[in-house]
Amino acid sequence: MKIRFVILLFIIGTGLQLTARAGNADTLRLTLREVVERAKANSIAAKQAITVRETKYWEWRTFRSNYQPQLALSGILPGYNKTYAQVLQPNGSILFQPIRNDNSSLTLDFKQSIAATGGTVYGTTELQRFSDFDRNTVLYNGTPYGIGYTQPLLQFNSLKWDKKIEPLKFNESKQAYIESQENISIMVTGYFFDLLLAQVNLHLAESNFANTDKILNIANTKFELGKVSKNEILQLQLERLNAQKAVGTARRDVEIAGLTLRSYAGIEGEDRIVLTTPAAVGQFSVSADKVLAEAFENRSDAIAFVRRIAEAKRDVAKAKGENGLVATLRANLGFSNAGNRIFDVYKSPKSQQSVEIQLSIPVLDWGRSKSRAKTAQANEQFTVYEVEQDKQTFKQQIVTQVTLFNMMQEQMELTAQADRIAAEKYQIASERYVLGNLSITDLSIAFQENDRAKRDFIAALRDFWGAYYQLRYLSLYDFERNEKITYK
Repeated sequence: MKIRFVILLFIIGTGLQLTARAGNADTLRLTLREVVERAKANSIAAKQAITVRETKYWEWRTFRSNYQPQLALSGILPGYNKTYAQVLQPNGSILFQPIRNDNSSLTLDFKQSIAATGGTVYGTTELQRFSDFDRNTVLYNGTPYGIGYTQPLLQFNSLKWDKKIEPLKFNESKQAYIESQENISIMVTGYFFDLLLAQVNLHLAESNFANTDKILNIANTKFELGKVSKNEILQLQLERLNAQKAVGTARRDVEIAGLTLRSYAGIEGEDRIVLTTPAAVGQFSVSADKVLAEAFENRSDAIAFVRRIAEAKRDVAKAKGENGLVATLRANLGFSNAGNRIFDVYKSPKSQQSVEIQLSIPVLDWGRSKSRAKTAQANEQFTVYEVEQDKQTFKQQIVTQVTLFNMMQEQMELTAQADRIAAEKYQIASERYVLGNLSITDLSIAFQENDRAKRDFIAALRDFWGAYYQLRYLSLYDFERNEKITYK
């Protein structure tokens, strides 16, 4: 009767503890997906990713502006000047005469680059006003309009190559942002399971301490009745002390893991975090071919493969274009005039034209141009091999991760079964010890197996969800919804 009464007290006490925990109003209960979403919204890593994305966007806008018409207004308003200047006299002598004038000008320039040729079309209109205050005269000079064209000859065309490479960089940056978000999922999942394991360890430690304490009380009663030895009582007292120490260690680990998770995920407040053990994603098989296809379509690395080859080809073209010969064609056509009134500038202006080719040809460079070109070609070939090797590594990483993920689903089921069996075995062992037909050694073994099974189950969950988010990161594809991963 006394033994049954102690067992009843144990059951009631455990129930009161669970009720007290459930009624805690300062508890923040979170699932894995909720923690992931909070981290993507509030973490420093997420804010850094957004900043990098904005930087890449404005770099892209800057690149596009190079191919748009440019219009600039410049001038000198006013250009007042009061000084003394030397004036050469007819007899060869010099006199310093006072000068007081205003020489103002206003110019409007237009420029448009042509990517196909690397040339530039430009236009200008200019008006200059000169006022001599000493002689009370005003003169106007100007160019009503002028147009021209500048064309580098047989030189490297940076505009043409930038038009091929910069869009690849921009698309690469967009996919890199998605990858950064998925990488946050991977990182915060690790911190989530660090805290979850610490909480499970604390729960196990508290349960073991409570159970050991109750069993010790029962053993003391048996000892008084002469049914157990003093050695068994000492063993239980030692188990109780170890369980008490384990509770303190587990509480420390919970505090440390909780602070780490809060810091990374950006979880504000002082509420105690309690994590919900996640279930595995519904059973589904992932094909390596599907993941590879999505990865080569979505990942920034796949875009980088193309970009790196293009940049190597650009460097070869640049080395060949910068071979020492510098030749530029310049041609312009316009009208100019001068007069005492502003309208005289625009009345019957006089035409002006010019065409010139400027060139510079190295006579002797000791093979410098050829060696630069050969170096660039060697680097291009090396880049081709390097990209091919990176592609193989890229494929192998994906195939390995797919295999791991598919294995994790089976492993999850096995560890879940082991956890259920160990828990049932532990319950039976506790009841058998109370009834007196199980040794303290066998009871300790049941304790250890139950704890190990719980921890193995959490570890299997960690491996599964880590593999799941790693698979999303490698493919940028949501296999639950069967759609590409996107972020606004």
